[in-house]
Amino acid sequence: MRGIVGWGVHLPHRRLDRSQIAAVAGGGGGKGTRTVASYDEDSTTMAVAAARAALRGVDEPVRGLWLATTSPPYVDKSNATAVHAALRLDRSVPAFDAAGSVRSTVGALFAAIAGRCGVVVAASDVRVGRPGGPDESAGADAAAAVLLGDGDHAPVLAEVVGVGSATEEFLDRWRVPGDPASRVWEERFGETKYVPLGLEALKVALGQAAVEADAVDALVIAGLHERACSSVATKSGVATERIVDRLAATVGNPGAAQPLLLLAAALEKAKPGQTIVLLVLSDGADAVVLRTTDALASYQPASPVESQIATGSPVSYGRYLAWRGMLPVEPPRRPEPARPSASAAGRSGDWKFGLSTAQGVLAEQRGTVTTFTVDKLAYSPSPPVVFAVVDFDDGERLPVEVTDVDADEVQIGMRVEMTFRRLFTADGIANYFWKARPLREDR
Repeated sequence: MRGIVGWGVHLPHRRLDRSQIAAVAGGGGGKGTRTVASYDEDSTTMAVAAARAALRGVDEPVRGLWLATTSPPYVDKSNATAVHAALRLDRSVPAFDAAGSVRSTVGALFAAIAGRCGVVVAASDVRVGRPGGPDESAGADAAAAVLLGDGDHAPVLAEVVGVGSATEEFLDRWRVPGDPASRVWEERFGETKYVPLGLEALKVALGQAAVEADAVDALVIAGLHERACSSVATKSGVATERIVDRLAATVGNPGAAQPLLLLAAALEKAKPGQTIVLLVLSDGADAVVLRTTDALASYQPASPVESQIATGSPVSYGRYLAWRGMLPVEPPRRPEPARPSASAAGRSGDWKFGLSTAQGVLAEQRGTVTTFTVDKLAYSPSPPVVFAVVDFDDGERLPVEVTDVDADEVQIGMRVEMTFRRLFTADGIANYFWKARPLREDR
């Protein structure tokens, strides 16, 4: 039995109110909110958060890692290896990137289904659009991950019972390397291509699973072409009330992360013995049919999607533009940091990426703020910097930066947990390390 034995989701703490956009950009925006990765987050750090949640409490040895994204911090260098290091996986565990389009997520998922058990598939994206454009308001930043297994170590929660694909070359959406935003062909053209491909892939997968469309309990349709997704839902034969909410009003569309994010949301509401179908429209169509097992009833996901949606703090549109490099602002009047040393990082990998000490792994510890300072002079892409001394529950003490918090929120006695973040980028090199963030109810 091959299927999902664990899953995890990461929604950034910051939210952009779309109604702010038009006043600044002169158009665009709309209703609702979208999730926004902080200045110290990227597709790698969010993938770490989602994968940590997927692995938490699951007794399944990891034997492989895939990272799917359309917004990799590096090209000509693997990004999955940083996720591998932050998860403290054994060096014998391979880690691979799957990049280029939303379909990369399904490619990684299919590879995990067909390959060895104990494979983590993490999908993460930072979606950027031109100011005032539809991609900016409809996009989102998020990550999600699933862990595949055979049930030998951890119980299978949702068994894979059918897959289907339909591939065709056509020009719908594209982005030239180096461009910050995508370009899209006429919307009607993409719809004429995606709808028959989606229905074909769905038919193949349901046939392999010996399931009729009207017996599907939850249909997840993911993709960046909204009209095509809606048309496929209408023509799928699945009842309208069984189409999984695409979270457009509260999260937005996080690209490569959307398929696993919506699948996680469906699994969190599912009951044992139900049929869930994931259908992804991207450069073709791919479908996966899953049947939930009795083990699902006792599974407690770390940081459920609904609870993460319910929390979060606003970010102004101006600050969002500055974080994305769309609005040049006055830099900190301090010397910029020097680029990280490859040799120094290589010598201290266990500490830098895994936050491991001789006494244990601080990354998995929670702690309490003993004292703190708000520094308005230190170099930061988003001042001021909140720096705290944290006493961990195992007795260790560490001075560390605090993130996902406003300066007036910090207080002595605040409970925190560790999160993998980007300190800064210099000479194109991302300097990753760990920060503390408030321990909120959703965590």
